[in-house]
Amino acid sequence: MTNRILVTGGNGFLALHIIKTLLEQGYQVRATLRTLTKAAGVRQTLLAVQTPHLERLNFVTADLTQDAGWENAMTGMDAVMSVAAPVFVNHERVTTMMTNAATAGTERILRAALASGVQRVVMTANLGAVGFSSFDSHHVITEADWTAEKQRGLSAYEQSKLIAEHAAWDFVAQHSGLELVTVNAGAMLGPALGTHVSGSFGLIKRLLTGQPTPNLTVNVVDVRDVAALHVLALANPAARNQRFLAVADVPIDMQTIIAVLRRERPELAATLPNHLLPTGLVHLLAPFNATIREANLMLHLNHHVSNQHARTVLGWQPRDSATAVLAAMDSLIR
Repeated sequence: MTNRILVTGGNGFLALHIIKTLLEQGYQVRATLRTLTKAAGVRQTLLAVQTPHLERLNFVTADLTQDAGWENAMTGMDAVMSVAAPVFVNHERVTTMMTNAATAGTERILRAALASGVQRVVMTANLGAVGFSSFDSHHVITEADWTAEKQRGLSAYEQSKLIAEHAAWDFVAQHSGLELVTVNAGAMLGPALGTHVSGSFGLIKRLLTGQPTPNLTVNVVDVRDVAALHVLALANPAARNQRFLAVADVPIDMQTIIAVLRRERPELAATLPNHLLPTGLVHLLAPFNATIREANLMLHLNHHVSNQHARTVLGWQPRDSATAVLAAMDSLIR
């Protein structure tokens, strides 16, 4: 039975939700941290949201950039949730460093899992590795799609996640005995259990702080649903060597997000922008600025992404986009 689970980066935004879900379902959980001084804070965070069975949670020290600690972390584990990623400045000039670090960290986990007899690795991947080269609005993006590695406008972070996922699938193809599942998540919003949030919260922060924002359309997903999908993929035989797209049923644009916030959180209305950046201006400035170039890519992309594979194979049922947005906003205000 798959009941002893290692979760990497145990104090992260998504990892905390995964740990909570695993403990609620009776799993034994071991979480990696870069330093064990963070363990008490993780326990306190989980206790504050009434997480049961905290006696089934323990911690080990391991860092994705170092070999030390991973053999000990994997010992006795049935499966691994590969959630953590090396953190670097999201800027074009560090693309190579980010890519090498992400790839090395991914392979480090897979090698340790294989050596320790772990059966399955469930890896947190990114929608940017799937649908960020799709510009045909008639095409339905599925798990069969891949983003081009040299896609213009692809952020350094997304490119690193794309190349790391390719490396993971190549590793599994060359080493029998290890099963891989990837959960390719869209822009993760929803409630934060601790102080960490995803980079996608930047979309909401821009509205709160009055920064110029184009009317981007995004495929969002609630972090609680991403955690649930990871856990659903743990023991289901049908998930073996599969990708699953974790997105809400319908994408949402910034204008709709503003409308939702004005309606559901009227006390914030005065802080929200009355106008968004004209799309034409974004197109005009894109050649001169990396951040604007990333926004320009988002404006051109096809956002018709299907989550049917996760629904059909694993019985996954995501929340709607507005729920994820409101929970993220409430977390930011807190």
